[in-house]
Amino acid sequence: MTDAHEAIEPVATPAVSVVGPGEGETIHLGTTRMRVLEDGSTTGRRLGIAESVLAPHTPGPPQHRHAQHDEGFYIISGTIRFTVGEQDYDATAGTLVMVPPGAPHTFANTTDQPAVMLSTFTPDLYVQYFRDLQDMAADGQALTPDANIRVMSRYATEPATDFAPKPEG
Repeated sequence: MTDAHEAIEPVATPAVSVVGPGEGETIHLGTTRMRVLEDGSTTGRRLGIAESVLAPHTPGPPQHRHAQHDEGFYIISGTIRFTVGEQDYDATAGTLVMVPPGAPHTFANTTDQPAVMLSTFTPDLYVQYFRDLQDMAADGQALTPDANIRVMSRYATEPATDFAPKPEG
């Protein structure tokens, strides 16, 4: 019980983030445009969220494994091919693909139509990976598979070298 003369400290209300259409940080990676909706700054680094638009015939990163974060992909429109180990999955609108740490994976838009997906990163660790790739491209460096792998290594991610890359198509 407090004395009537003592001040009661107000409880701080956490900040709420509202990112409207067309807002958010935009990252351009070749034929992919990513809009960062949550970079972890509102969630105490527990969650990052991004919307990605993949142009037709956009290859994905080398197949890789994350050691420290889960990655989720919700397909909003179009079709995105996920390769998990040696298995391909063509994910259409309304499909959720959840990738736990250690699972080999990659994705690509192998179709003639653009595709849009919402990605989650828990924790937010991987948002900075995309910023780093954009900075490399802005510096005139090609975003080759080897360059991708070098940047991935900064974020507890390694190539899944036990699976040969598959040709597009």
